[in-house]
Amino acid sequence: MTLKTIKNVRENKWAEFKSLAAKDRINMGTLLENMISHYSKHREEVWNKILHGEKHLSDKEAEDLKKFIESIRKEKWF
Repeated sequence: MTLKTIKNVRENKWAEFKSLAAKDRINMGTLLENMISHYSKHREEVWNKILHGEKHLSDKEAEDLKKFIESIRKEKWF
């Protein structure tokens, strides 16, 4: 086993991390692996929902909105 370092971790967050591992009766490496896999899965689900979820505007409404924004950006004060 090799020793790894995590930089810029506040003392209170490190203590909380150790406490979470102790409460679950697992070592800190296992807890970190679980946290990373959960984060990766959750992150992917969120982006899939954003990119492939239901539309809030119809294609025509989106095109009209885009044209309106372009016209506003041509204004001198923008």
